[in-house]
Amino acid sequence: MRPIDQQTILITGATDGLGRALAAELAAQGATVLVHGRDDQRGKATLQEIGGRASWYRADLSSLAETRALAEAVRADHPRLDALVNNAGIGFDGPRRESADGHELTFQVNYLSGYLLTRLLLPTLVASAPARIVNVSSLGQQAIDFDDVMITRGYGGARAYRQSKLAQVLFTVDLAEELAGTGVTANALHPATYMPTKMVTVSPLSTLEEGVRATHRLVTDPALDDVSGRFFNGLQEARADAQAYDPDARARLRTLSESLTTP
Repeated sequence: MRPIDQQTILITGATDGLGRALAAELAAQGATVLVHGRDDQRGKATLQEIGGRASWYRADLSSLAETRALAEAVRADHPRLDALVNNAGIGFDGPRRESADGHELTFQVNYLSGYLLTRLLLPTLVASAPARIVNVSSLGQQAIDFDDVMITRGYGGARAYRQSKLAQVLFTVDLAEELAGTGVTANALHPATYMPTKMVTVSPLSTLEEGVRATHRLVTDPALDDVSGRFFNGLQEARADAQAYDPDARARLRTLSESLTTP
């Protein structure tokens, strides 16, 4: 990877919690940081806080149209992109909800929009190689029921969250195989357990700094230049749910994701 002060890095969900803290650290190290969120006021406040070479991109990832517009804006402004951190996500409180596109909301925000954004930015990342894709997932994982991906029956918020987070890992493993030899790596991680962010509604067990350290490592550590398709629990490599290593499951998710994001 290039020196950090020569890198351009897009972080989704960067106006709060882990994303905001990671953006601040990378900006302080001289990176050009593209801060994404869905609220202009919070976005401007984040830019003022972190300083450096940072710019703001607003998009609501519950809309695939806005996700496409985000990718278009980033491509137009930045011919080179060194890293994409898919960090935006929602928790599992409340009843079942649907996105503007008619998909189960947690699946779309936590996984599908990140899938689409990555696909749309992939040509830029490959042209910028070496480059990295980092998917902020979770240890909370549950196998995807391909007969009811949108959980129209027996909905539970925790199930929706865990399924969406596992989908990120399936995509990561699949993407790493696809990108082998291009100089672009893809990895996923559980940054830390119950950090003090607005998504967490129980007493924190980890500090925000722990999560930032683990995520920052996947973005910047030279020792990981050739590491791809892995899942990390904090700073340690770990095993995800068995479904992540099932080629048939990954192929089913790939086909479904392509069909759901094709205009």
